[in-house]
Amino acid sequence: MASPWYVYMVRCRDQSLYTGITTDPDQRLKAHNHGPTGARYTRSRRPVTLVYLEEAASRSAAGKREYAIKKMSPAQKAALIARADRGG
Repeated sequence: MASPWYVYMVRCRDQSLYTGITTDPDQRLKAHNHGPTGARYTRSRRPVTLVYLEEAASRSAAGKREYAIKKMSPAQKAALIARADRGG
């Protein structure tokens, strides 16, 4: 059975948001905060905090959802995060 894919958002120290995809959210968060394999964008904005996580059916689906989230306005992203915080 293949590992599930996830779309995630992290909030950086400067309050900006970074969106990405992964099969291991815990390891990816560690990489963003400590490792050389974290995204270049987040390296100068550490520490980062996971604020949104969504499971996707496949890598393709995760990539498409990542693209859709990246196109959202800041207000739409904030609403998405708020809905996730409320469990909806």
